[in-house]
Amino acid sequence: AQDLVESGGDSVQAGGSLRLSCTVSSTILARPTVPCLAWFRQSPGQGREGVAEIASHGVITYHASVKGRFTIGQDNAKKTLYLQMNNLKREDTAIYYCAADTSPYCTGGFWEVDYDIWGQGTQVTVSS
Repeated sequence: AQDLVESGGDSVQAGGSLRLSCTVSSTILARPTVPCLAWFRQSPGQGREGVAEIASHGVITYHASVKGRFTIGQDNAKKTLYLQMNNLKREDTAIYYCAADTSPYCTGGFWEVDYDIWGQGTQVTVSS
């Protein structure tokens, strides 16, 4: 079984909304330290970039391009990480990945190499 499973990707028109979900496994939740969780995305021909993250101490950070449009959060049981995306733009088209940094005392950030567990990704396509 996978530790992180994304869902919710779809094709939408510019200006529309989508909500992505990431199911977090009990294996991750059972660890003694709180993981940092993040959403990354990768557009065709581009490298992977961080979109939003929740650090282990609860601080939330957004990429400048999505600030004010995207919201990251967790359900009360912390079993689901979500990404609410509003006012979508064509440049938001990408495969979106959920990722976890399970190292002790992780402090968050968008350094891809810090994240040791990744989901398979879900495709988001925005058309004008």
